[in-house]
Amino acid sequence: MKRRQLRGFDLKQIKGVTSLIGVDEAGRGALAGPVVAAAVLVNREFLEGRWATTKSSRVNDSKVLTAAQREELWAEFEQLALGGQIHANFGVADVGEIEQLNILGATKLAMRRALGGIHPPEVFERRDEPDLFSSVEERAKFRPLVSARVMIDGLPLRSFPYPHTAFVHGDARSLCIAMASIVAKVTRDRMMTELDAKFPGYGFAQHKGYGTEEHREAVLRLGRCVHHRDIFLRKLFAVRVDPAQMDFLGG
Repeated sequence: MKRRQLRGFDLKQIKGVTSLIGVDEAGRGALAGPVVAAAVLVNREFLEGRWATTKSSRVNDSKVLTAAQREELWAEFEQLALGGQIHANFGVADVGEIEQLNILGATKLAMRRALGGIHPPEVFERRDEPDLFSSVEERAKFRPLVSARVMIDGLPLRSFPYPHTAFVHGDARSLCIAMASIVAKVTRDRMMTELDAKFPGYGFAQHKGYGTEEHREAVLRLGRCVHHRDIFLRKLFAVRVDPAQMDFLGG
C-alpha cells in the first residue's frame, strides 16, 4: 500500500468513533532486550489537519525507514503530542517477564501498559448510564464509554482487556499503527544503545539484540548477559553448540 493511503485508511476506520488508537510492538523476535509496545491516539481533526495532509506521507512501517528517518519523525511526533494533536505512550515488558509469560504474553503486557497510559480498559466496558432513580454515588462514579477504536498490528489477541480490531501488516496500512511502530522502534533502539554501554562486546547498539551472526558469535564468545532471553538462545543454538556448552549459554 502506498504511504499516502495510510491516512485514507484511518479516515475510513474512524467513521462512527471520535478517535483511533494504533498499537504496535518492537523487539518481539530479538534474542536480547525488552519487548516494547506503543499506542498512538489520533482523531478526525488531526487526520484532516495540516500535518497529516502535508507531511504524513513520510510515515511508514518502521522497519522500512532508516534510523535517521525514524528519529526525525519521532521529533515531530513529540511536537504534535506537546500541541495536543496526538496522544502517544509506550509500554515495556522486560526479559524476566518474557521468560515468565512467554513472548506473546509479554507482548500483550507491553501493549496493555502502552494503552493504559491513554485510557484504562474499564472505560471501554459497556455500562448503563445512571437514570433519575440512581443514587448520587452512582452518578458520581459513572464514566461514559470512550468513543475510540483500538487497532492492533497483527492477529487478534485472546484474553486482552481492550476490545480491538487487528490488521495483518497494519503498520503498512494504517497511519496511527505506523506511527506507533515508529514510537516503539525508536524507544527500544534507544534502550538497546544504553545496554550496549553497560554490556559491551555484544554489539547491542548495532543489531539491537536481534540474532545476527555478529550477535551469535559474541554470545558464544562471552556467554549470555542478564538481558538475553534464555529460551530464545537455547532454541537458536540447540543445533549449533555442543550440549556441554548449553549451561554456559544459560548463565
